[in-house]
Amino acid sequence: MKIADIRGMTPDQLADTLISLKKEQFNLRFQAATGQVEKTHRVDEIRKDIARIKTVLRAKAAA
Repeated sequence: MKIADIRGMTPDQLADTLISLKKEQFNLRFQAATGQVEKTHRVDEIRKDIARIKTVLRAKAAA
């Protein structure tokens, strides 16, 4: 997910996206623990996307 896309979203959309990414991260953690994860790089991508969304949400709240 690109930062430009994230900045264009409303706070409600960001919150919804954040929830879905956290669910996906939770599922990937279980898959990694059982050795079933196919795309191991996806774990890092999701972690970074969550950080980006949280950063933009904080910046919008401060503004």
